[in-house]
Amino acid sequence: MEAAGVFKGWFGTLWYDMLYRHRDEHDAQALADPIIAKGKLGPGMEILDMGCGRGRHAAIFARNGIRVTGVDLSPECILAAKAVAPAANFEVFDMRMPYATARFDAVVCLFTSLGYTGDRNDDDLAVAAAATALKPSGLFVLDLMNGERAASALNPLEIREIGEVHFEVQKAWDHGDIVKQIKVVHPGGEAFFKEVVHAWNVEEVKAMVLRAGFRIEEITDGTCSASFNPDLSDRIVVWARKPA
Repeated sequence: MEAAGVFKGWFGTLWYDMLYRHRDEHDAQALADPIIAKGKLGPGMEILDMGCGRGRHAAIFARNGIRVTGVDLSPECILAAKAVAPAANFEVFDMRMPYATARFDAVVCLFTSLGYTGDRNDDDLAVAAAATALKPSGLFVLDLMNGERAASALNPLEIREIGEVHFEVQKAWDHGDIVKQIKVVHPGGEAFFKEVVHAWNVEEVKAMVLRAGFRIEEITDGTCSASFNPDLSDRIVVWARKPA
C-alpha cells in the first residue's frame, strides 16, 4: 500500500520530529482534554488512538487513568510513543484493518491521520475499522484539517532554520491534494521527502463518517467548542457515536 512509504519514511524521521516539535503535549491537550470531558471518559475506560504518532495525545489520556491503545504504521513513531506514555499499549498496525471488535469506549483519529493515499477507499476502511472497534454507543472523534481553508492560505515556500538544520518546504495544490516537497540540509548532507495529503472538505468528511454507520452529534473547529465554519475554521472535528 502506497501509504507505507510515507509513514515509514518521512513521518518516522528525526527531521519530521524536529520540524513539528512545536506540536507538543501542550498543543495536544487542547484537543485531548475536551475529548475526555465531552466523552465522559474516566479511569478504567478504554480508548483506541488511531494514527497515534509519537503518543502526545495518548500520554494525556493515560494520565487521566484511561486505558490507552495506540496504533501507527511507523515503527519509529511507536518507539517514541512508548517512551512518552509507558503506561499505554502501542503497536505497529495498519489502521485500515480492524484492530478489535466492540472493545473500546472511544476511538480517536487526530491531527489529520487520513488522506495520505490516492485512494479514498483507504480512508473509508479506517473509519469503518473505528466503528468495528467501538462498543455500541461508543464515541468517535475525527480531527482533520479544513482543506478548503488550507488551500486558500497556502504558503508556496516555507523556510526554517532549526539549529544546524535548514528546511525548505514547498507546497502546492494538485487536484484536491496538498503536496509538500521537503528538502532538509543538515551537517551530514541533504535529504528529500514528499508528502501528499488530501484537502478535506466538510461534506466529504460527513459522508465518510455516515457511510461507516455513525451518528454525527456535532462538528466543531479545533477549539472543540465553536461550531465548524468552512471559511474560518482551520480544523474539522467530527464528534460521532456508534448506534446503541
